[in-house]
Amino acid sequence: MAQSTNNAQYIYDQFNDPERDAFINGTFPEEFAWGCATAAYQVEGGHDADGKGEGAWDTFSHSDGKIFNDHTGDVACDSYNKMDEDVQLLKNLGVSHYRFSLSWARILPTGFVNEVNQAGVQYYHKLLDALAVANIKPMVTIHHFDLPKSLDNLGGWHNELMAVYFNMFADFCFREFGSKVKLWITINEPTVFAIYGYEFGKFPPGWTHLGSGAYRAVCIMLKAHAMAYRTYDTKYRKSQGGLVSIALNSFWDEPKTDSDADKAAAERFQQFELGSVAKPIFVDGDTPDVVKKYVDRKSRQLGLLCSRIPSFNEDERQLLKGTADYFALNYYSTRIVNHKDYDPQSLLVPNIFSDYDLEESWDKNFPRAFSEWLYSAPWGFRKLLNWIKKNYGDVPIYITENGFSEKDGPMRLNDTERVKYYKSHINEMLKARLLDGVNVQGYFAWSLMDNFEWAEGYNERFGLHHVDFNDPERPRRAKASSKVYAKIIKDNGFPA
Repeated sequence: MAQSTNNAQYIYDQFNDPERDAFINGTFPEEFAWGCATAAYQVEGGHDADGKGEGAWDTFSHSDGKIFNDHTGDVACDSYNKMDEDVQLLKNLGVSHYRFSLSWARILPTGFVNEVNQAGVQYYHKLLDALAVANIKPMVTIHHFDLPKSLDNLGGWHNELMAVYFNMFADFCFREFGSKVKLWITINEPTVFAIYGYEFGKFPPGWTHLGSGAYRAVCIMLKAHAMAYRTYDTKYRKSQGGLVSIALNSFWDEPKTDSDADKAAAERFQQFELGSVAKPIFVDGDTPDVVKKYVDRKSRQLGLLCSRIPSFNEDERQLLKGTADYFALNYYSTRIVNHKDYDPQSLLVPNIFSDYDLEESWDKNFPRAFSEWLYSAPWGFRKLLNWIKKNYGDVPIYITENGFSEKDGPMRLNDTERVKYYKSHINEMLKARLLDGVNVQGYFAWSLMDNFEWAEGYNERFGLHHVDFNDPERPRRAKASSKVYAKIIKDNGFPA
């Protein structure tokens, strides 16, 4: 783990601060987890195969105009039929771990445990067994954006009973697969799913409950997570010995100027995006004070008699507090933040973003991916890791997603910008570990292969492997980034 002296080499020309951006040499601990990540609806296909129930995305993607060019995940990467190929890709990379998610509707077609699809159960057993033979450990996400349609019809994550239904599904998964799984994630990115599904309508159920939709959905998802964690803790931990967490997404928020107002706005955005879901779990079971203060004030300005953000009672705070064994972080980009006052009464339709009293932007000098929100600023990654340590202590951290998108088009395997992104971000993670003492224990690249990128369909490509979606065989081809990542894994970092 020894580190060399600063060698004044830089991955990006525009990032050349000797104290901040210089490339360092060093390696991660021997037990460091290296992996790739995918999600069921994005790669599996087999949307109606072998007794699978209808998922919310099955319906949503078949609705005109919801997805780029009306793409669907009906076939996606056809991983349902190409499991052996996918495992071979993982073996070629040399990863120690693979993060994938379970399709709730494939296992429980109606969403409820009284009707089990054994073909779906056996599919995941087969995948877990294939990974074991390849000496690859699974990290399993129970819910990654894709509810059974039947539960969407009951209100989805706006129905308080969803916490109960999810806990029952999680209990089933722990019991069925737990002997083969040591790393669990309950729910992926609750804030992202809530904002796009219940606030702006870009994900199923497609609701636009502006100003309150995301807050309510996040609140119920947090309680669902906590119930599932408690279930594992009381029923399975002793015999199975696994770890359970929830995957939280966050940008790094950099103040636009050195003014106190901009610094406060950047910290406020960090608390709204990450603190509002991390503090209840890792600290005290409650929403950050600054979040409650701002939403309360904005709600009063609209003439409401109560806040639009739900509050947790004492029993719920006790339920939530301490319900994660590690910090699962999805990080992609850094944005610029400045203070800006918003009077909700002056807005035609107030939404949650007007609660923040800030404005976000991106520095056009940062290297940009194809996704409009993804700019590469690797130093922001290190700052965020340190922010997590400062706010939540010496918690073990796994980077459960990190990646770079390119536009769909003619096949291009020499993905040089993705190579720079991975090398720079992993090197910043190494600095956080070696220089700052951040307890980073694993890294999962997004994604193993190009896949269905939700509302963007197949127009955005994040994969280490190219997938030809015009070919019924869905062939996979290694990109340059896969070879660079394999070398980093083999070297366990960047040895001198």
